[in-house]
Amino acid sequence: MTATSDLGAARPASPDLLRSVFRRHPAGVAVVTARGRSGPVGFTATSLASVSAEPPMLSFGVSTGGSSWPAISDTGHVGVHLLGEHQQDLAATFARRGADRFGPGTEWREGPEGVPVLDGVPAWMVCRVVARVPAGDHRIVVAEVLLGDPTGHGRPLVYHQGRFSGLPG
Repeated sequence: MTATSDLGAARPASPDLLRSVFRRHPAGVAVVTARGRSGPVGFTATSLASVSAEPPMLSFGVSTGGSSWPAISDTGHVGVHLLGEHQQDLAATFARRGADRFGPGTEWREGPEGVPVLDGVPAWMVCRVVARVPAGDHRIVVAEVLLGDPTGHGRPLVYHQGRFSGLPG
């Protein structure tokens, strides 16, 4: 390997640089839900990650400026739903500011711990929140999986280049 000083089109760090880089990184699409004081809340997340197998834990990022943050900041439990490629409209609804996320077109039921559980998803989990870690204008939520169902149908939905799509082939 030969070291080179040519770094191409390197730019200083900025929110735009981060967004531009991560548009090139395909990510699975999830919807996180919680019971809020005025009813159910939820948002689309592409930051979902497995944290630990023993005990089973996961993490996701949530904007402190988002409409779901007050409920997420206060709740003890969340629902995490992996979306299928047939659920692009659902992903867009939960990503859109001001949308009626639990209105007509969103099928859901109250699950364990009062968490809203979305119908028709390939997989879902109900989790107990164990930490909310400050990270810039977001919080990283760490949650322990209490129960779930991985037996739904559908191929995964991914987010890439600013669009929702399915996997090829």
